[in-house]
Amino acid sequence: MRPPLDILKIIWLGFWVGFVTIIMFVPITAAALLSRTGNLAFSLAKLWAWIMLKVGRAKPVLKNRHYIKPGQSYVVVSNHQSLFDIPALVTSLGLQFRWIIKKEILRIPLFGYALYASRNIFIDRSKSKDAMAHIREAMDRLPPGTSVFFFAEGTRSYDGNLLPFKKGGFVMALEKKLPILPVTVNGSRKVLAKNSIVFHPGPIEVIIGEPIDTHEHDTANLEELIEKTRETIISHLNPDYP
Repeated sequence: MRPPLDILKIIWLGFWVGFVTIIMFVPITAAALLSRTGNLAFSLAKLWAWIMLKVGRAKPVLKNRHYIKPGQSYVVVSNHQSLFDIPALVTSLGLQFRWIIKKEILRIPLFGYALYASRNIFIDRSKSKDAMAHIREAMDRLPPGTSVFFFAEGTRSYDGNLLPFKKGGFVMALEKKLPILPVTVNGSRKVLAKNSIVFHPGPIEVIIGEPIDTHEHDTANLEELIEKTRETIISHLNPDYP
């Protein structure tokens, strides 16, 4: 049997996730449908993310913001430890970006549709060729200065150590000649671990690595680009944070 405090935490987080998602669904969806860019919907989504962080008493700590060049589009690549990675990244990076998301997220009531309407990019990971074509078409429609974001591991890590990286985002970075922005997230696994529904208040560290110029790479040395990005993320990785 769970301790009473854990039960209270589950009820508290579940209530606020449901309540805020319902409240924000209409304005976010309306903004997405009325705007060609999706920028307003993304800005409203920051409010949802901010509330989730407050509810979970999780505080993002951003490092190396100076690496981000205003107006520049990036392919942002990050490790993935927790569902709390999402609000921490949305609120801290200061970028307009669209997620590359597995299509299963569409099944989540309200939340999935709001993400779809906001012009995020959904892919079927079981059909790699179709997924790449979908990402390519979606990126062509993005407004100037908008980045795309993907969790290179494709899923959350149980222990905080990096899983193998997926190639899709790197291929798109090469095709579009966009710089890769490596981002490392620490501490979110302690706030809410994978397959857990009990949160624990604490800081979430978001460290921006030096952007990687893709003009120096092509498909022939794709693995080298992936490894360089991976090494940058690992260089800031601290599974024991804080």
